[in-house]
Amino acid sequence: MSWLETLRLAFAALKSNKLRSALTMLGIAVGVFSVIGVMTVISGLRSNIESGLNVLGSNSFVFSKYPNLNFSGPRGEFANRPDITYAEASRFKALLGDEADTGLAVRRRGRRASYLDRQTNPNILLYGADENFATGRNYEVGGGRNLGSGDVELGRPICLIGDDVAKRLFPNEEPLGHVIRVDGQSFTIIGILAPKGSSFGQGQDNLVLIPITRWLQIYGGNIRSVGINVQARSQAELAATQDRAIGIMRLVRGLEPEDVNNFEMVSNDSLIEAFNKIAGVVAVGAFVISAIALLASGVGVMNIMLVSVTERTKEIGIRKSIGAKKQHILAQFLIEAVALSLLGGLTGVLAGIIGGNLVAHYLKTAMVFPWGWATAGMGVCSVIGVGFGLYPAWKAASLDPIEALRYE
Repeated sequence: MSWLETLRLAFAALKSNKLRSALTMLGIAVGVFSVIGVMTVISGLRSNIESGLNVLGSNSFVFSKYPNLNFSGPRGEFANRPDITYAEASRFKALLGDEADTGLAVRRRGRRASYLDRQTNPNILLYGADENFATGRNYEVGGGRNLGSGDVELGRPICLIGDDVAKRLFPNEEPLGHVIRVDGQSFTIIGILAPKGSSFGQGQDNLVLIPITRWLQIYGGNIRSVGINVQARSQAELAATQDRAIGIMRLVRGLEPEDVNNFEMVSNDSLIEAFNKIAGVVAVGAFVISAIALLASGVGVMNIMLVSVTERTKEIGIRKSIGAKKQHILAQFLIEAVALSLLGGLTGVLAGIIGGNLVAHYLKTAMVFPWGWATAGMGVCSVIGVGFGLYPAWKAASLDPIEALRYE
């Protein structure tokens, strides 16, 4: 008997038990899907990490009350930290001086901007900032001018608007010089921020920027923590600037040498590190789920193949009596087990890639095909097919032809 004929018989046996084969493949597909889907999303995020983490400008870092990624919630341990007040932020900026560009900012979410009869959705970020905020946060002024130190000092009722706000309120006219209203306050538009896109699905062009002093006049300074953005002169000076800035921040906050920092420093590197930690935890979770699902599926493959051997005992006896060798019987049942695993694995890989890329598309990151993980997934499925199918195949190949022919 040729190996081609053995392969044909194996697939014919699978086809004759469609429901049973499909249920077994489904179990394997779920296990593979959980890993491939997660790793497709993570691969897409990693491939887009440099452009995705463009919240901060080059050589920049931020001091804030809370870490950038806080899973403790607003009542977590960080809530006990004192707010960074505007007085502390201003003193920090003065002490750091010309060593770096320092920008200050506070914000309120969920604002609505309006112009005449047009208005935005109530999802505007209203920033109170100084003249260094835009460049420190990697924004460029696409039209008009940026805030100036005089604007901040005098608390002028002026603003810069993001590209999304400009398109919503001024679809057919030039925004510069017009007056918009936010929370009942009027602001004259002096500049338009160039489009920046999104970071992990969050738009960065849906904002209005006003002088921080004006912001504090409107909303007050109580229960407001000011963010401090520092931009070093060059990449070579970044580490030294960070050390110097941390020392000044501790001085401003009145910390003793033995006290731990009651503030957070966030940089692009720390954002990448935080992403990698989260990705690692998610990947481990996916592997655990996948391992459990694949183990259960492997046991299912073995059970189904044992049932198949029992059902086809007489067939095996007939084949042996007309000259089929032991290795042919072994190969047929082993091929069936491996085919079940590979078809289930292929289904899981395709579903994982499609599902993962749909999530990546929603997050507006790169769509990828994780060749390495797909290959590894198919390899694992092959091992499952061989490992869990070997015993049933060996049992079938070891049947005595005389006893098999008598089986009813």
